[in-house]
Amino acid sequence: MPNHPANVGPYRCGEGQPLLLIAGPCVLQSEELALQIAQGLMQAVEPLPINLVFKASFDKANRTSLDAYRGPGLEEGLRILQSIGEQTGLPTTTDLHEPHQAAAVGQVCDLLQVPAFLARQTDLLTAAAATGKTVNVKKGQFMAPWDMEHVVTKLAGSGCDNILLTERGTFFGYGRLVNDMRALVQMRQLGVPVVFDATHSVQEPGGLGGATGGNREMVEPLACAAAALGVDALFLETHPDPDQSPSDGANMVPLADLPRLLRRITTIREAALHS
Repeated sequence: MPNHPANVGPYRCGEGQPLLLIAGPCVLQSEELALQIAQGLMQAVEPLPINLVFKASFDKANRTSLDAYRGPGLEEGLRILQSIGEQTGLPTTTDLHEPHQAAAVGQVCDLLQVPAFLARQTDLLTAAAATGKTVNVKKGQFMAPWDMEHVVTKLAGSGCDNILLTERGTFFGYGRLVNDMRALVQMRQLGVPVVFDATHSVQEPGGLGGATGGNREMVEPLACAAAALGVDALFLETHPDPDQSPSDGANMVPLADLPRLLRRITTIREAALHS
């Protein structure tokens, strides 16, 4: 069986552990901006019982439009992530889309993320497991929570002892996602810690025609609901000015709003776990 709590860099995530926050911009734009966001996150969590992992993508391979900004690419993106880790001391994570990327990502990042659309890709899962790093797999928007048992089995059978599963919404017709909060409980019954992705859960896929839309006003109520269930980890994307972000701006939380939001979430989670 996989570890529960799971090891994530210097932290442990799961029962009896502080909330793990996986946060950062959707996509890397520059090292300077990434460092600004990382430092802002550190300030936001400093007074709270939260362990922070910095997240940013080197490539958004599933953009709606061909001409949409995808990121700096593997080599430059990993250089930036390594620099952020060295400057801040934070563990880092990024998503990978192809098996050949896993080894390089595993040399830099403490946590490897498998995107929801690729949750069933066996070669990608086994390549991620081969790095020896912790792997976080987002539940496909088209998958039932109990179907993630096969993801856990693939990873564990490939030698991965530290696994996280993320809930990020389920397709509800066209251009809409809904959250079935039972999934947080049901996936945790698979023996691994569970993450709630509060920002991708409010996406509206293709909602802007040539781009994905979203409703960031729904991030807080959904995150609070997950906190009330005592969720092991929270994933969210943030930016100093989300409306100027080249990806997922509509559902990202402004960096300045995070301290208040995180205080509320931790208060609810602590009450839920100790009531």
